[in-house]
Amino acid sequence: MLSLKGEHINLRALEPNDLDFLYELENNTQMWEISGTTTPYSKHVLALYLENAHRDIYDVKQLRLCICNKQNSTIGLIDLFDFDPKNFRAGIGIVILDKEKRNQGVGAEAIQLVCDYAHKVLNMRQLYANVLEGNDPSIHLFKKMGFEEVGIKRDWIFSEGKYINEILFQKINT
Repeated sequence: MLSLKGEHINLRALEPNDLDFLYELENNTQMWEISGTTTPYSKHVLALYLENAHRDIYDVKQLRLCICNKQNSTIGLIDLFDFDPKNFRAGIGIVILDKEKRNQGVGAEAIQLVCDYAHKVLNMRQLYANVLEGNDPSIHLFKKMGFEEVGIKRDWIFSEGKYINEILFQKINT
């Protein structure tokens, strides 16, 4: 039986009591660059989102899971997005909200759990990640987890008056 529990973390579905965490994360302007957000979210809109978070990945093409520590506190989110069962692929994205909880193996453990789930349960052959050039911790993390740099999207993101390249990483399960 596949588990979404690791040595230091576990992954679980979004719950209604995640509203405050989601509100803080989605309204953190430092995160907007990677999420494509341009305006703040109200708690009402996020509560509606949480009401529909139970929908099947085959229906909404996305799966968002909370990353929880051993005390079951939510410290981040990990997503499968652009789920494409016809071509057996999906995107993967991760965020740990509190900078002090980063670089402690949490991201690697969460990515490994999701990769195992995607390959063994969803039959995904490949996962990909988009990482902004200059985000050295994320670049290091995805390379460490076996993702290969396969391309650069030139001038992909416009931020603070300049264009930033986005690096495409891919992990193919053969």
